[in-house]
Amino acid sequence: MKGVLLVNLGSPDTPNPKDVRRYLDEFLMDERVIDTNVILRNILVRGIILNTRPKKSAEAYQKIWWDEGSPLIVLSERFHKKVVDKTDIPVALGMRYGSMSIKEGYQKLADQGVTEVLLVPLYPHYAMSSFETVEVKAKQVQKKFFPEMTTEVLPAFFNKPDYIKVMADNIRKNIKGFEHDHILFSYHGIPERHILKSDTTGSHCKLDGSCCNKPSKAHATCYRHQCFETTKEIVKELGLKEGTYSNSFQSRLGRDPWLKPYTDFEFERLPQEEGKKKLAVITPAFVSDCLETLEEIAMEGEEQFKEGGGESYKHIPCLNDNDDWVAVMVDWINQWKN
Repeated sequence: MKGVLLVNLGSPDTPNPKDVRRYLDEFLMDERVIDTNVILRNILVRGIILNTRPKKSAEAYQKIWWDEGSPLIVLSERFHKKVVDKTDIPVALGMRYGSMSIKEGYQKLADQGVTEVLLVPLYPHYAMSSFETVEVKAKQVQKKFFPEMTTEVLPAFFNKPDYIKVMADNIRKNIKGFEHDHILFSYHGIPERHILKSDTTGSHCKLDGSCCNKPSKAHATCYRHQCFETTKEIVKELGLKEGTYSNSFQSRLGRDPWLKPYTDFEFERLPQEEGKKKLAVITPAFVSDCLETLEEIAMEGEEQFKEGGGESYKHIPCLNDNDDWVAVMVDWINQWKN
């Protein structure tokens, strides 16, 4: 019997510092998120970061927390319910970190007699700190606790035509009536070394602005290339003119170089150096709104842009439980099932 396991990032149980600390500990101690040796990672995370960051992060979570709970969890559950209602095979929901674990997701499928699982990391792009860690964790859990099952993984869908169309339609709908002179595609950032580590050829990625446009099998696991391809395809679908859009990367941590340009720098540069005064921002690395979109982009981003000289600002929501996005996921499930 076939079934599907949808997996998103996860969230603290509550926006209080204690729960945020527990969540951050699991998240940051993941060797694919902070990819140093375990001793250094322990010192960095448990000796430094977790002594200061939980309180600050808790304050940020409190700004965006809903009555029903964490926005990412609530939106993921809404999406999951709609998918379940439109499919005739079991579909479970799990999170990479925090409660609602991947193991619990597998258990729910096992309880319904599922033996073949389609794992769907809810990340459009491949990165070791998102897509890869979900795949590795899920397969570890399945092998250890559910050896009678098999797991197949839905590949990163960054350039799938139906995904691109639903993204473009979401942008059209949300900027209707908003006069803008620029659209910023803000992707979640990752350290540059992650790009090099994910290069299966060991030599293609140069981070020099040209390698992403040269055909290579390295692109199958290159986050940077895949982000640029998503923008390129959405731009084509929307018919945007050169100079009316750009890419950036947000949410960097630490002092090591991360993918550039940095989103927070762009919020100041665009109005000051390019005269862009009316900005719309989309975050295509996320399918569900969360702390990084609702607080960092929708709140802090608007403040930074206007302090830099911008006049009007629009945060475009993620796909969330958009019915067209649900239909796309159901179609992918049906293609796999049949």
